[in-house]
Amino acid sequence: MTLRIALIGTGAVGRGILEALSRKDLGVILTGVADSRSGDICEDGIPPLSLLKRKKETGLCGDPSVKAEDVVKTAPYDVLVEVSPTDAGTGEPATSYIRTALSRGCHVVTSNKGPIALYYHELKKQADDAGVSLRFEATVAGAIPILHTLHESLGGNEVHALYGVLNGTCNYILTRMAEEGLSYKQALDEARALGYAEADPTYDVKGIDAAIKLVILANTVWNRDITLSDIDITGIDLLTEEAIRLAEEQDATIRLIGEIIPAKNLYRLSPRIIQRQHPLVVHGSLNAIIIRTDLAGDLVFSGKGAGSLETASAVLGDILSIRDRYAGGN
Repeated sequence: MTLRIALIGTGAVGRGILEALSRKDLGVILTGVADSRSGDICEDGIPPLSLLKRKKETGLCGDPSVKAEDVVKTAPYDVLVEVSPTDAGTGEPATSYIRTALSRGCHVVTSNKGPIALYYHELKKQADDAGVSLRFEATVAGAIPILHTLHESLGGNEVHALYGVLNGTCNYILTRMAEEGLSYKQALDEARALGYAEADPTYDVKGIDAAIKLVILANTVWNRDITLSDIDITGIDLLTEEAIRLAEEQDATIRLIGEIIPAKNLYRLSPRIIQRQHPLVVHGSLNAIIIRTDLAGDLVFSGKGAGSLETASAVLGDILSIRDRYAGGN
């Protein structure tokens, strides 16, 4: 079965998807694409390598007269792949794109945290009513298949708790402060220079990004209906070198840890002192997650939580899961 996809967003994640499609024969054809300034629709398929070259040379993915909403509304696709930048406040325009695709009876795969954090239950019902899939593995922990594990692989288990390092920017800053004795500002400047932190790092360092991931986990895994305001959030922006040094003197270090304990309605994100040998003490921009279950015990996952190809890996996994599931008529 050849699956037709339309891609909305040609930033880092979108380019990673295009690069992967150009490398591998995955039985996927690209019939529509759009960025914030242009778009293209072609029923016979758009070659990913040609598209990447055009984007690099012109900054556009297609015709400036073709808008993203045109692609979403009219392109011939089976799966809408929505990987545009996140708007955590409104979820737009991504939420509207997703609703339109679902209303057409098309599947949706997204890396966009905004729509899932804000409107998951509504979007899931629309997808169920249409008999299609809504998948969003890439919204949490990048290449780590944590949502697939929680939703599918741990059937029969009761998941009692989840603990995790869910933001690579913060983890990089904390690692550099501990290992090199850098100040918070020095480590942040270094993270900016390497592309781990944005020019305005507020979203990351104040814990907003990681907290949104906790919202997604709570609502999609435990069927809660919480918002960002329900998370007790403390970021790393006020952390001092002295605090790091004191932790190091105790053979410990500090990591920004997210917690979900459903039985206690506990949703928290804060810097925590933990022993250096703890499995959540990962280095650089890595993410790590511990799941506590009744049958399987404690399960530990770690890996790259961001990056072009890493996030594309999660998106492609969702796309191919849809292809394989619906190829069998299920």
